[in-house]
Amino acid sequence: MHGPDHYFTAHPASADERRTLHVRLAHRDVPVRTAPGIFSPGRLDLGTEILLREVPPAPTAGDLLDLGCGWGPIALTMALQAPEATVWAVDVNSRALDLLAGTAADLNLVGLHAVGPDQVPDVPLTAIWSNPPIRIGKPALHALLRRWLPRLAPDGAAHLVVQRNLGADSLHRWMEQDLGMPVTRVASAKGFRVLQVTHP
Repeated sequence: MHGPDHYFTAHPASADERRTLHVRLAHRDVPVRTAPGIFSPGRLDLGTEILLREVPPAPTAGDLLDLGCGWGPIALTMALQAPEATVWAVDVNSRALDLLAGTAADLNLVGLHAVGPDQVPDVPLTAIWSNPPIRIGKPALHALLRRWLPRLAPDGAAHLVVQRNLGADSLHRWMEQDLGMPVTRVASAKGFRVLQVTHP
């Protein structure tokens, strides 16, 4: 028997029962494709909702990254706000990427690319928005952020949402001390912190 899938499972074993969810993103009612075996398949999760409420509008040009995209609320918001930009939606979960690619096609968001981590070209990232996968554990999370945050463009900014009781404040300190990047807590709501990371 398979155990339950984690949203960071590359190939979920659970039944691929696809359905359409209607969510409000970038001030629009948007139909999105979802299925079991991915992160928060039944709704827009609270952390992502808080992040999307607190981030500044997406930069209108350049390469933007949604790190750990799931079914895609963050990447879709970026692409709806900034149709001229290139949005890289990154996840290890193949089902999540397939669902998001379908939603992007449905909405004709030609600048949105749902890809695995190794498929993003080596370009400076104007913005990184992420509800990072905290539950993969601290070493894996640190490796993930060490890989992506230094790729910010000099004038770019990353915004991460992290639950306070899942280590938001220690992560804040780690990014400043280990990565040497300035971190500002830009919002705190319902047990979540929104952290902004910029270049030294």
